[in-house]
Amino acid sequence: MIRFYFHPTPNPAKVALFLEETGLPYEVVPVDTSKGEQHAPAFRAINPNGKVPAIVDTEGPGGKETRVFDSTAILLYLAEKTGKLLGAPADRPELLSWLMFLASGLGPFSGQSVHFQFAAPEDAVYARNRYRREAERHYQVLNDHLEGREHIVGDSYTIADISAWGWLDRASRVRKGEEDPLGPYPNLKRLFETVDARPAVARARQVGAGHDFKKVNDEETRRALFPSNYHPSPVA
Repeated sequence: MIRFYFHPTPNPAKVALFLEETGLPYEVVPVDTSKGEQHAPAFRAINPNGKVPAIVDTEGPGGKETRVFDSTAILLYLAEKTGKLLGAPADRPELLSWLMFLASGLGPFSGQSVHFQFAAPEDAVYARNRYRREAERHYQVLNDHLEGREHIVGDSYTIADISAWGWLDRASRVRKGEEDPLGPYPNLKRLFETVDARPAVARARQVGAGHDFKKVNDEETRRALFPSNYHPSPVA
C-alpha cells in the first residue's frame, strides 16, 4: 500500500496520474498546504522540506516501510518498483535527462511565473518578466525537442510525459492572459492533449475531490505557503 500525501497542485497531480495509470493500491492522505499542514512535525518526518507530494511505501525495499519525497523521485521510485512507464533500457540516459530538465527547469520556472503574476503582493515587473520568459523558454526547448516525436523519450508513454503534463496543465496561469497559452508551441500542445485524453487523467483529477481543501487566500494561507517571506518569530 502507498500512502500518498496530496494537495491538488501540479506536482502531486503527476503522482496521482502515475498511480491511476498503473493501478497501484494507494491511500490518499490530504495535506492542506493553505492551512500549513505541511509544516507539522508529523509531515516533516516524511518530507523534511515540508512540500507535497510525498509517499510512504509500506512495502519498500526489504519489505520495510520507506518514505519518498519530491515528485520526480517518487515517479522514478514507483516506475522502478512496478517496472512500468520507464521506456526502453536504451532510453534511460534520455529519460533521466528530460526528467531533470522538467524537475529543475520547466516546473520551478512555471511555479515562479504563476507566483509573480498571481500571488506577489506588489507588481514586481522584473521578477514577473524574468520567470514568465524563462518558463516560455523551457516550453520552447521542449517544443523543439518534440518535433517529429510523439513522446518526450523513445517510442512510448513514460514518466517524462507524465511529469510534463503536471505543469502544462497550468499553462493558462503560467502564461496569464493568453487565449491559447500552448498555441505558440504546437508540439507541446499536442503532447499535452494526448496525455490529457488518457482515461487515467480523468481519474487522477478526482483524487482528493472529497476533501474540503481551504480556498481562501488570507494571511494564514500566505504564511503557510510562503513562510520565507516572513521574519521568524524571535527566540525568547
